[in-house]
Amino acid sequence: MQLFLWGGLGLGLLFGSFLNVCIVRVPRGESIVAPGSRCMACGHAVRWYDNIPLLSWLVLRGKCRDCGVGISWRYCAVELAVGLWGFVAGSQLWHAWWVSGFAGILTRSFDSGMPLTFGVVGFAILGWLLIGLIVIDWEWQRLPDTFTLGGIATGMFLVCCQAIFLGPDEDRVVLNTAHQLRLSSPGSFASRGNVFLTGPEALIFGRLAAVCGAALILLLIRWVYRAFRKRDGLGLGDVKMLAMVAAFLGFWPAVLTLFAGAFLASVYGVYLLARGRAGALTKLPLGSFLGIAGLGVALFGDGIIRWYSGLF
Repeated sequence: MQLFLWGGLGLGLLFGSFLNVCIVRVPRGESIVAPGSRCMACGHAVRWYDNIPLLSWLVLRGKCRDCGVGISWRYCAVELAVGLWGFVAGSQLWHAWWVSGFAGILTRSFDSGMPLTFGVVGFAILGWLLIGLIVIDWEWQRLPDTFTLGGIATGMFLVCCQAIFLGPDEDRVVLNTAHQLRLSSPGSFASRGNVFLTGPEALIFGRLAAVCGAALILLLIRWVYRAFRKRDGLGLGDVKMLAMVAAFLGFWPAVLTLFAGAFLASVYGVYLLARGRAGALTKLPLGSFLGIAGLGVALFGDGIIRWYSGLF
């Protein structure tokens, strides 16, 4: 278990360092590959031993070795956040294989463990994307397509990978079992049973419907606001971001993300109004609050949805 936990933390710190590069360069339209990391003040290249996540920032006391200009604490915070997210993902990965049984990795338990493994990989990638979007939207008021559309594509790819390892009868959708509805293929005289969708079909089509449904909710809100106020009150980046959350988590977690994110943004807006730092037309970084809500939903969303469903 220790290997999974500390391995997840280490990988998270490394990917957090890479995320800092993306946060700085993607909104500017710069390459994330070349040139190498450099000081934003003096332009000197960062030495490899000054580019160790967390440790280098602490050793240098948050300053550039060459010019002495302060380095934002945000770099350290992003690395730590992604590192902790990787730690949690490592715990989930260990649990996924522990449930499946390490002794049977090369037997039938491999098929039961792989969907869980792809789910954990999706959890890790979603956290990486959301943390990046939180910072970018806060600093730039933008949600780059590289993150949102790329995230949707990645989420759907992982769903397809999960579908490959589903069992023949796992997660299938059966329609009208009480009346024994029978479906057969065209030209076939043999009954094919009453299965409406196989497990892989239900998983993939259901997630596609979730992406479209989540996007349509925000598009409808955007259209209604524009019809009444004659101006845009919601960016398309927020629409794509919510669709990205749906690609990884599903429809109802995306809806929960929307409500929680809107609530957090409202609380922040009220705070700014009370301090006299905002007006009725002040734009809020909704994407940042959707990202914070999405992280919470990825961690606790299933339990919250089950609790809410139990009330009815």
